[in-house]
Amino acid sequence: MSDPRLTPANDRVAAAHLSDAPAGLRRVMATPRRIIRPVVDLLRRPDGARDRQLLWGETVDLYEERGGMGFVQARKDGYVGYVDSGALGAEETATHWVSAPASHLYRDPDIKSPERHMLSFGSRVTVLGDDGPFAETTDGFIPRVHLHPVGETMNDPVGAAALFRGTPYLWGGNSRSGIDCSGLVQAALLACGATCPGDSDLQQSALGQSVTPSGDYRRGDLLFWKGHVAMVVDADTLIHANGTHMSVVLEPVEAAIRRIEAQGEGPVTAHKRL
Repeated sequence: MSDPRLTPANDRVAAAHLSDAPAGLRRVMATPRRIIRPVVDLLRRPDGARDRQLLWGETVDLYEERGGMGFVQARKDGYVGYVDSGALGAEETATHWVSAPASHLYRDPDIKSPERHMLSFGSRVTVLGDDGPFAETTDGFIPRVHLHPVGETMNDPVGAAALFRGTPYLWGGNSRSGIDCSGLVQAALLACGATCPGDSDLQQSALGQSVTPSGDYRRGDLLFWKGHVAMVVDADTLIHANGTHMSVVLEPVEAAIRRIEAQGEGPVTAHKRL
């Protein structure tokens, strides 16, 4: 079978469209669902570790609910895993996405109103109308200045990544509350209308063209190590989420290359240009 991270099949069920699922699995059609929590962990097993995270308003395909957990596949990148069933709501067509690093969903169209949730960059909402400086959604009110219409994208992945500067590092994280290296790259590219896998090894395989020999660093290039990815800001600087600084930081390119290799994580394995 294909990569299990991207294959909607477990020990009991398999997506009806899969051609190479093992015999004996029950074939099921997907039921679209919407994420209704600000951030939810996508687990590799019902009782397992976090692989990635999903954000408010994202659409997933649900294949099984069992023991309070849903077996789902994310529409944004095809990633498969388990989420708390309580995080799944009825499908809803998003009209806007959060383009600020983070925003609040308020009870009323008033900055002094109690906030209901904090929504991260990339969260998706359905706007019903405008109420002055606020957009009314199905779940509350969001500052209109923090939203872009669906289909309106950014044009600079580096600029999008820079919105996360200072965000704490979180392995498997995909939000302003915590993000990892591949989550940062994915958030930046999705914001610019580009497709992007969720993990760095998948990104290395799927994204861009190889630059050979490496060293001609241009804005937006991606540098890969085993288990790590960074984005080039300019000829001398990169941006990445990393476990040394435990944050999203700017760092000199050559200094980062030397530091990562000295830590025993090896040399750059690929230099890709988008």
